[in-house]
Amino acid sequence: MSKRFGDRKDGVLLRDLDGLHFITPIIYPNRTDNEAFISERIDLTAIDEYLAKKNAENPEYHYSLFQLLVTAALKTITLRPKLNRFIANRNTYQRNEVSASFVVKKQFSDTAEEGLAFIHSKGSDTLETIHQEIYRQITDRRSEKAGGDSSTDNMDMFNSMPRFLGKGIVRFICFLDRHGWVPSDLIATDPYYSSVVLTNLGSIKLHSGYHHLTNWGTNSLFIIVGEKKKRPFYDEEGNVTMRDSVDVGLTVDERIADGYYCSKSIRLLRKLLANPELLELPLEEPVEF
Repeated sequence: MSKRFGDRKDGVLLRDLDGLHFITPIIYPNRTDNEAFISERIDLTAIDEYLAKKNAENPEYHYSLFQLLVTAALKTITLRPKLNRFIANRNTYQRNEVSASFVVKKQFSDTAEEGLAFIHSKGSDTLETIHQEIYRQITDRRSEKAGGDSSTDNMDMFNSMPRFLGKGIVRFICFLDRHGWVPSDLIATDPYYSSVVLTNLGSIKLHSGYHHLTNWGTNSLFIIVGEKKKRPFYDEEGNVTMRDSVDVGLTVDERIADGYYCSKSIRLLRKLLANPELLELPLEEPVEF
């Protein structure tokens, strides 16, 4: 599809929206004023069994719960494309690709630096290819020989300038951001230009919870993964069993899709996590849910 006037390099302007979704970004222009928070508790019984089997077959670099969640999020967004919309400068766009990003702590210490990982997915990707890409990026970010990611390097550059100059340049870049004109090199690994940002708070022993969106960038979905714990689950008769589980918090820009669409999307995410073998299918392959 050729680019038309009004399109951005990272998204296509949606020109056939209904009146409500056309007007809403105009009267509510800020992403941070339009956040909807959803909390989900995931029973890990099926996932634990699946990971045990996969890791017995792949002892060199284990599959992890976080990798499954990244893949499940990418597949959900691929099959539910309204989740891959973003609003900028009071216009609604369909993003050109499905992507995920997350922060990599180079060492678990108070003074350790952080790096940024950015996954550019394709419809043909599966859990296997996402697993390999996450492994590659984490290894690169934690390598002492590797340089930093481009977005982190650029932030360090602005910080090294005289304060008045650095702040002035950043304000100008914020203007470019609203119009989709920020140079690609500056935001190549910026998480807030991805379809979904994920953060694994469970890795640092914290609970899941709410995380805000930002007015910078184009990100419309943020997912927080909490600490794995045993929690009570009740059946229809009220009987309780203790099972391994994880709490997941999702913050979404409510302007990109209505509540019914988001509800069905969460239903798909639950289906994928309850049946992790579905993640071995290509992201673009439909799933009944």
